[in-house]
Amino acid sequence: MKVKSIVAIAALLLIGTALAQDNGISWDSLSDGQRAVLSQLEESWETLPAERQLRLSRGAERWDGMSRKQRKDARARFSSWRELPDDRREQIRERAQIFQGLPPQEQERIRKNFRNYREMNRDRRQQLRDRYKRMSPEQRQQLRDRLQKRHRSRPRD
Repeated sequence: MKVKSIVAIAALLLIGTALAQDNGISWDSLSDGQRAVLSQLEESWETLPAERQLRLSRGAERWDGMSRKQRKDARARFSSWRELPDDRREQIRERAQIFQGLPPQEQERIRKNFRNYREMNRDRRQQLRDRYKRMSPEQRQQLRDRLQKRHRSRPRD
């Protein structure tokens, strides 16, 4: 009897959560910090799609938790993003979507390679960029294939 009751309550909670997500997030359910960040959207909040409300509320929550320096850095990144041409922004979105579709191990490998690259001194990074730019498309593909093969042949931890 107890198990059935627990299962029924859990099912109701899950259904309620799903319905709430379908119906969106009410303005009143946002924290004071989220409402402050999203104040310009208060009048139109209820008309936004539920998915957008969720993304905005999460973003506002992250913003509210940032330090001044983190906010300054985020503003600078956003400003740089807005200055990019539309086709470049679309290319970045496509690559981000591809990245999100990769297995977690592959995502971590890419993050690690990027960290290693960022930790190189400026001259070494420039040498690598210049060398890559001088390669033909075929050479670039061979390099990618070789790096991927090397990664696959490494023993797993």
